[in-house]
Amino acid sequence: MEVSRIRALRGPNLWSRRTAVEAIVACSEAERSITELPGFEARLRELFPEIGILHPLSHEESISMAHVLEFATLGLQAQAGCPVTFSRTAQTLEPGIYQVVVEYTEEAVGRLALELADALCQAALNGTPFDLADALFRLRDLDEDVRLGPSTGAIVQAAVAHGIPFRRLTTGSLVQFGWGSRQRRIQAAEIDSTSAIAESIAQDKQLTKKLLHAAGVPVPIGRPVDNIEDAWTAMQEIGGPVVVKPQDGNQGKGVTVNVTTREQLEAAYKAASEFRDDVMVERYLPGSDFRLLVVGDQLVAAARRDPPQVTGDGIHTVRELVEQVNRDPRRSDGHATSLTKIRFDDIALARLAAQGLTAESVPPKGSRVILRNNANLSTGGSATDVTDDVHPEVAARAVAAARMVGLDICGVDVVCDSVLKPLEEQGGGIVEVNAAPGLRMHLAPSYGKGRAVGEAIMSSVFRNGDDGRIPVVAVTGTNGKTTTVRLIAHILNKNGLRVGMTNTDGVYINGRRTDSGDCSGPRSARNVLMHPDVDAAVFETARGGVLREGLAFDRCQVAVVTNIGLGDHLGLNYITTVEDLAVLKRVIVQNVAPTGVAVLNAADPIVARMAGKCAGSVTFFASDSHNPVMATHRAQGKRVVYVDGDAIVAAQGKATHRIPLNEVPLTHNGTIGFQVENVMAATAAAWAVGLDWDVIRAGLASFQNDADNAPGRFNLFDYRGATVIADYGHNPDAMLALVQAVEAMPAKRRAVVISGAGDRRDEDIRQQTEILGDAFDSVLLYQDACQRGRADGEVLALLRDGLANAKRTREVVEINGEFVAIDQALARLEPGDLCLILIDQVEEALAHIAKRVAEG
Repeated sequence: MEVSRIRALRGPNLWSRRTAVEAIVACSEAERSITELPGFEARLRELFPEIGILHPLSHEESISMAHVLEFATLGLQAQAGCPVTFSRTAQTLEPGIYQVVVEYTEEAVGRLALELADALCQAALNGTPFDLADALFRLRDLDEDVRLGPSTGAIVQAAVAHGIPFRRLTTGSLVQFGWGSRQRRIQAAEIDSTSAIAESIAQDKQLTKKLLHAAGVPVPIGRPVDNIEDAWTAMQEIGGPVVVKPQDGNQGKGVTVNVTTREQLEAAYKAASEFRDDVMVERYLPGSDFRLLVVGDQLVAAARRDPPQVTGDGIHTVRELVEQVNRDPRRSDGHATSLTKIRFDDIALARLAAQGLTAESVPPKGSRVILRNNANLSTGGSATDVTDDVHPEVAARAVAAARMVGLDICGVDVVCDSVLKPLEEQGGGIVEVNAAPGLRMHLAPSYGKGRAVGEAIMSSVFRNGDDGRIPVVAVTGTNGKTTTVRLIAHILNKNGLRVGMTNTDGVYINGRRTDSGDCSGPRSARNVLMHPDVDAAVFETARGGVLREGLAFDRCQVAVVTNIGLGDHLGLNYITTVEDLAVLKRVIVQNVAPTGVAVLNAADPIVARMAGKCAGSVTFFASDSHNPVMATHRAQGKRVVYVDGDAIVAAQGKATHRIPLNEVPLTHNGTIGFQVENVMAATAAAWAVGLDWDVIRAGLASFQNDADNAPGRFNLFDYRGATVIADYGHNPDAMLALVQAVEAMPAKRRAVVISGAGDRRDEDIRQQTEILGDAFDSVLLYQDACQRGRADGEVLALLRDGLANAKRTREVVEINGEFVAIDQALARLEPGDLCLILIDQVEEALAHIAKRVAEG
C-alpha cells in the first residue's frame, strides 16, 4: 500500500461539510481485499483492538487496505479524544487506486493520525510490532498543543452556536469572527475593542489601585518598593501581614501572601523579582480569594479559588499525595484542561516549611497541607462556583472596577470572607483586575456548575442577533463564471457597497487589484473575507480550489451555477465525467444558507437538478420562459429570469421587472447569446441579495464589455475597418457559444486564431476545431510557450485533426507563438472581415492587440 497526495480540506468539500484529510492510496492486487491477506485482520485487531467493525460504503464492495487505513485513521483520533465521526473511501476508475477521506478537528492531528494509521497497517501486514500507547500519546499531546485553549475554545463554541463564522489567524489564540467590514477579533478572552491603554493599566498594579481608590472601590494599601530594605520599611508602614508580588504580572506568578516575618519577606521578594524588576508590597487581606468575571457592564460569573493543597492520610508523604492528586485526568501541565497540576518549587517548599513540613513528611490523617498561598488555577489551585451567591453591591464594585480601568472583559480578584455581603462591611477589597482573564474556573469549576461565559462574551461582541456575515456570492460553472462575477460585483458596487472579488484575473478590493493571476481558489477568497474594507464578496469558485481545499466559507448567501454543458478539465483529479463535474460544482449549492438562494440555469438539465440539493430557495434562469422547469417554477410562485422579446424579465408570481436588452451594453442589443445568459444569472443574484431594481438596472447599463471590465470576454476592436474579437474561450461549449455570437455579426470573411491547453483530453482539444471549422474560412493555429505536459507539436496536431472534416475552413496556418499569430492574423485582415482571436495570456495579449489597433 502506498499513500500519496495528502491534502487538507479546510472547508465544505466534495465529500462533506467537515474538515478532512484526503489521500490517494494505491493498493496491490492482493491488498484490494483483505480476505486475500491471511491473518491480516487478526494481527490488526491484536495491535489495535478498538478499530471497530471494518465495513465498506457498499455491501458489494470488498474491504481493501485503503478502507483499513480509513478506519484506522478515524479510530486513532477517536481513541485520542478527538471528536471525529466522518470518513469515506472511494474507489477510482483506476484499478487499485482509492481516495481516502477522514475528518479532523485539528489539521496537524489529522495528518499525524494518517501517518500513524499507515504505520499500523504496515505493521499488521508485515507482522511487526506497533506501539499503540505511544501513538495515542503523540496524538493527544499534539492535539493539546495545537487546539484552542479552554477560554478561546468556549468563545468559539458560542460563536458556532450562533452561526457566526470564525477563522483562527495564528497557531495561538487570535481568532477572527465574522467577515469583512463586520468582523471582530479576539485573543484569548480579550476583544478588539479593548484599548492597549486599558490593558497597560491593568498590568500596573499600583496605577490600578490608584484608579480604583478614586472610584470609591475598596483596595488594600501598599506601594512599589526598590529593594529588600525598602520592602521591609513598607511592611512596617502597613503594620501587619502583607502580600508581595510583581507590579506587572499575571497568573499569580511570583505572588506570596500572608507574609509576616523578615525571613518570609526576603523569600517573597526574591520570588517576585524573578518575574519582574518592579515589586510591590501591600496589605494582606484575610479571607478567601474570589474571581469575579465582568463582561461589558455585567457580572457573568464568580468563583472562589482555593490554593493547591492535599489532605494527609497518615501513610503517604506530601510528595506522594501530590502525585496522587496530579493523576486526576482534569489536571495537566498547561491550560488545556480544567485544572493544572500542582508543582513543587521554592515557593511550595517554603510554604511547607512554614507549616513545619518537607516534601517527604507524612502528614496526619485528615490534616490539610497547603502548597501555596495564592489560589491561581495556573499554580494548581481549584475553583468553586459562587455566581449565585454574589451580593449586588459586590457585583457593582466589580463592574465599577472594570469600567474604571477600561476593560470590556475583566477578571476582578476580590479577597473577603464571603461574597454574600458588601466588601465594606467585612473589610474586603479588590486586589487586582486582569485583562484577558482565564475562563477555566467558570467553564468547568472543580465544584459547582459551569457558566456560559463564552456565550456572554459573544453576546457582548455581536449584539441583537448579528452574525457578523457580509453577503457572499459564489459563482461556478463551465463558462461565463468570470464575466458573471465581475457583473455581480459591479452591480453591488453601484449599491454603495465596497466589494471584494476574486476571479481568474486576480483579487479586487473595491475596484483595486490587490493580487494577480488565477485567484479563483479558496485562499484568495479567505483573504477577501479577512479584509476590513469589504461589505460584500463575490467569488469565482473553480473546480481546482474546491478539490484542493474545499470552500473558503461555511455557507454563502447566493450560489450561481452558470452551466455545465459538455464540461471542462475532464480526466483530471479523478473527475472523469460530466456527472462527476456536476457533483463537484454543486458543492456551492449544497452550502447555501437556509435563508439564501441558488441561481441555476434551467436550460442545462444537470444544473437544474442541483435544485434538490439546496437548503435555501432557488431562482431559475433561461432564455425560454416556456422551458418546463421554468414554467413549473413560476407556476409555484417562485422566482425566474428569462428573455421576452427585446427584454430580460424577472418574475415572481404576477410581479415582473423588465430590463430592455438595448440598455445592457454587455449583450450588444441581445445579439450575444452567452452574454445574455450571464446577465440573467447576475440579475438573479443581485435580486437574491435584495438590491433595489433601480440599482440593478443602473449596474447593468453602466457595465461596458471592454478590456477593463471584462478582459478576454468577447472584447471588440475595430482594426482598419475589420472587426476583431478577443476571447478567452477554451473548451467546446465556449466554441459553440462564440460561433453562435459571431454568426449574428456580418462579415465578408471570417478567421479564427486558436491554440489549445495541453491538460485537456485529446477529444476536447479536437472538438474545439471541429466546431470552429464549420464557421470560419481560415484558421490560424498557434503553439504557445506552455504545453502543460504535452510534447512539442502534439497540441497543434490534435487541433489540425479536428479540422479534417471542416465544412467551411479552406485555409489552415500553423504559427509558433501567440503574439506572432496575432500579428499575422491582423496583417491579413481587410475592411469588412471578422477575426476571432482566442487568447491565452489574457492581459498581455489584450495589450498587444490594443497597441496594434492604436497604430492602425
